Amino acid sequence: MKRRAHITLDDIAKKVKVSRVTVSKALRGHPDISEKTSKLVRKVANDLGYSPNFIARNLSARRSNMLGVVVPKIAHFFFSSLIEAIYNAAFEKNYETILTVSQENAEREKKHIQTLVSMRVDGIIISVSQETEDIEIFKWIRKMGIPVVFVDRMPYPTLEGFSSVQVDDKGGASQVVEQAVKAGYRKIAMIGGNPRVNIGKNRQAGFEESLKRHQLPVKPEWMVHGGFGKEDGYRGFKQLCENGDRPEFVFAITYPVALGIYEAAKELGLRIPEDIDIICCGESDMISFLHPSLSCVSQNPQELGSSAVRTMLEIIEHPDEIPERHVVVPTQLILRETGIGRKR
Repeated sequence: MKRRAHITLDDIAKKVKVSRVTVSKALRGHPDISEKTSKLVRKVANDLGYSPNFIARNLSARRSNMLGVVVPKIAHFFFSSLIEAIYNAAFEKNYETILTVSQENAEREKKHIQTLVSMRVDGIIISVSQETEDIEIFKWIRKMGIPVVFVDRMPYPTLEGFSSVQVDDKGGASQVVEQAVKAGYRKIAMIGGNPRVNIGKNRQAGFEESLKRHQLPVKPEWMVHGGFGKEDGYRGFKQLCENGDRPEFVFAITYPVALGIYEAAKELGLRIPEDIDIICCGESDMISFLHPSLSCVSQNPQELGSSAVRTMLEIIEHPDEIPERHVVVPTQLILRETGIGRKR
């Protein structure tokens, strides 16, 4: 099918036999134009299939009313909830969102950022990929005068001059260890995560600090790094079991990592929680349907998303007044059938 040419204000003006200015005012409901002319202009615009060029209109006002969003995944409960919260909060403030997905790939992420900048977005909300190491692209965005708010994930070490909205990852990891100790476990492991990304670094820090508080061993062989996906949990648990001295309890750094652990444990003939117990960081709408139902640290993605938009709009509205800002959203431990002690 041949694509239809865009109808312009000049096309409508020619059809109605009025000036372009008259058409523009009529479509905006300007009081200078009579109701009769306004109705005629709107009818002709509708018949011709006119669609206003919002980008051109907003650029004339030096604002696009569009926010760019970059996330590493979309088929993921946390990120889908985060995206929905960002969209809803932005829509309430008359902003459109342009979503891009890096698929945990640093090069894709860079390309998406460049595309969003070329589309003249007013700001970019980003959760970086687990591969992201080069921070020059973020410095480039700042030079372009476009504000950036990191949400959930950001490069590590932390970039100065950028705002962020993050979960209390250290506190969440600490809650998991505290619960494991309360349930009677002393041999505690951690699987997943990338220490080059803030959430991996902070969750590991909270995990280690809590073990040390209870004078429990921090064994390198019980800290299996990798990534944040299901395959990382599967491989990590297999590796953990190959080390010989199997722990009693595992902290899964994300919900997908926990799914991989469930799968690997089943293959190895290990029962959860009788042979190996587990709590993860991250919620899911399917988490209660696992057998046994999985206890977790809820990250409140809805609050993360809405806080990211609030922070971004404050920066956009007051670019010279709002300093670098870091919002930390508290976590909540939700207990189900795991992490409460072995069944006797």
